[in-house]
Amino acid sequence: MAYTTFDVDITESVAHLRLNRPEARNSMIAELWAELPAAVTEISDSASARAIVISSTGKHFCSGMDLGVFAGQAAEDGAELGRRQARLRSTVKTLQWTASALEKARVPVLMAMQGGVIGGAVDLATAADLRYCSADAFFVVAETNIGMTADIGTLQRLGKCIPEGVARELAFTGRRMTAARAYEVGLVQEVYADHESLVAGVLATAKEIASKSPLAIWGTKVAMNFARDHSVDDALDHMATWQSGMFQSADMVESFTAKAEKRDPVYPDLLPERSSL
Repeated sequence: MAYTTFDVDITESVAHLRLNRPEARNSMIAELWAELPAAVTEISDSASARAIVISSTGKHFCSGMDLGVFAGQAAEDGAELGRRQARLRSTVKTLQWTASALEKARVPVLMAMQGGVIGGAVDLATAADLRYCSADAFFVVAETNIGMTADIGTLQRLGKCIPEGVARELAFTGRRMTAARAYEVGLVQEVYADHESLVAGVLATAKEIASKSPLAIWGTKVAMNFARDHSVDDALDHMATWQSGMFQSADMVESFTAKAEKRDPVYPDLLPERSSL
């Protein structure tokens, strides 16, 4: 399927989504909010790739929300207030899914970010599994700078990616966080010298992940996401239940066989979800 706001390439079980509107600083227009979750969900459901890399083009990764997304949301007369509020809530829920789709995908999602990562782009970054950036990157929770509360996921996820006090400071002040500081507090796993080495390095990591058992990787993502949001006891109970239904001994046999035969293991892909059949 062709998309208007990014390009998709799948090579060696790695899907690479590249935002392709550098002339507009890859702002998040209405089409992106619809296309990105659709693409990620399709890749996940169809099992067409084992890892997803989201990168960008131009000077900035993404300048955040394009205000045109809220066209038609202007204030109406008092008699329409209830319907207007309900419509706004529905819009916010739809936008939230764009970020949540990254978190819900059965495969890891890796972000490769350069230049500005602003507003809604931080929502996407915090919903990804792994984050990397180039040395020129900077991160801004921009919503407080324009008189609104961030509502797509940053306030719910950022404090679970970095120390809560650091997250609160970013959200309250709207300051820029540099790439060096992002690495220092754990927002990104690595800082690359430039955009070219960033994309190459993240694709290499995604390829390494794609070489593992897809079922084991999916289970790892599910378990770690659940543990992040629950107590240790609840997470252990969840893990026991998951393992009782999802453990695949054939993948372990293949791992040990491949090691004995001095070759790379070959694992089957995940089965497509029913929605893709």
